[in-house]
Amino acid sequence: MFLKRFMQGFFHLLYHPFAFTYDLVAAAVSFGRWTDWVMQVLPFIEGTQVLELGHGPGHLQRALLSRGLFAVGLDESRQMSRHAKRRLGMTSRLTRGLAQSLPFSARSFETITATFPSEYIFDPRTLSEIQRCLSDGGRLVVLPATWPRSQLLKLLYRVTGETPSDLGEAIKSRIQKPFEQVGFRTETQIIEVKSGTLLIVLARK
Repeated sequence: MFLKRFMQGFFHLLYHPFAFTYDLVAAAVSFGRWTDWVMQVLPFIEGTQVLELGHGPGHLQRALLSRGLFAVGLDESRQMSRHAKRRLGMTSRLTRGLAQSLPFSARSFETITATFPSEYIFDPRTLSEIQRCLSDGGRLVVLPATWPRSQLLKLLYRVTGETPSDLGEAIKSRIQKPFEQVGFRTETQIIEVKSGTLLIVLARK
């Protein structure tokens, strides 16, 4: 319990007053692979209207925009939004808000994506809002976790609760079930890259 509260406090600081250090911290804990991991969702993006939940420092937004997509980013953190806008410039379409109450009209997006989101992604209110904002047949793409090759990082992820002891059970009980409960047709993809193993959830409206 103490460790969980400590980590929640740490991530609050990282996303708010210390948002400017996010890239440095992410690179440090991933040995420089964080952005590469985030980009692994790109092959699963469908259509041209894309919403990213928790856009963070804006790396995925920049990649989406470079592909000519109509990309929109949402983040709760004012500091993170400012940080991302400096990276993206005038081309950005970023807004502040909560995933549990999306400020968009129904069926606005063909794909909604989130990379390394916190527990908000499993909130039924979030998933209901995603359902509302996705077009008919639209896709939700979530990258919830990665398992690095480094033994040191594996230990770190165990300490922070990110690595389940049984991956198959985690997919069934923690990952797929919340999406299926609100009516998504869900599958998971295990992606092997040089730096680790990534879990990607694909949920179809």
